[in-house]
Amino acid sequence: MTTSVIAKGIVPRISRGVGGRSRVALAVGGTLILAWAVIALFWPHLAPYDPVHQDPLHRFAPPGPGHWLGTDQFGRDTLSRMLAGARPVLQVAPLATALGTLAGTVVGLVAGTFGGLVDEVVMRVLDAIVVFPTIIAAVLFVALSGRSVTAVVLVIAASFTTIVARSVRAATLVEREKAYVEAARLRGERSWSLMLREILPNVTTTVLVEATSRFGDAIFAAATLSFLGLGQPPGSPEWGASVSDNRTWLQIAPWTVLAPALAIASLVVATALVADALRSRWEAP
Repeated sequence: MTTSVIAKGIVPRISRGVGGRSRVALAVGGTLILAWAVIALFWPHLAPYDPVHQDPLHRFAPPGPGHWLGTDQFGRDTLSRMLAGARPVLQVAPLATALGTLAGTVVGLVAGTFGGLVDEVVMRVLDAIVVFPTIIAAVLFVALSGRSVTAVVLVIAASFTTIVARSVRAATLVEREKAYVEAARLRGERSWSLMLREILPNVTTTVLVEATSRFGDAIFAAATLSFLGLGQPPGSPEWGASVSDNRTWLQIAPWTVLAPALAIASLVVATALVADALRSRWEAP
């Protein structure tokens, strides 16, 4: 009796604590993402200087009045470049995430719904794609098609397709064994109808959580490809390219690397907070 009373008192407090943390994480992450989205749209009105303007007389100026985050080896304002660098990142990441999530959802639904030989073939193809390193695929694709935003988007989307497909397939396998799917089968619904009308609406939360998680990965992947010279061209204010351009001067002008690196980190962490909050809310018992 005593144990039951204690348990009844503790469980609601734990639930409220978990729910409270999820709401805080969602608020903090969502605010950061929204802030960077606003910056990406309106950076020409927010940046104090032209991000590509060179001022050799003020090379490596430390942070202070006039240049709040200092300048780089060409005298370019670091703050202006960090603000301008949000736009190319937020042009690539959402599109790559959307394409990868859409393709992965279709593949996962088909494999999970039809099962049998279809599932076996799909999974073997996904296994073959997974073992091929993304960076090598990016190098080959860029070498064949040339450096472009489209190439970066397609490479990132392809790498996400396998991840999303596996998650959606797993959720589909669970859903197709439930009573409502069996009832639809008994009504005579075909497999495509079962997949689109019955199963898809019930795996939507899995798809949304995957999309949010992959969005953070896409930000990091886009920056990584630009750092390696496979994305934005040298001299671009894009964050990965900025880190690459200034890494040689890290010891004498650390602000030139820390500013874009922290920008990447803040946006990746923000998406992770949102993804974890959504997962906690939707997957809670």
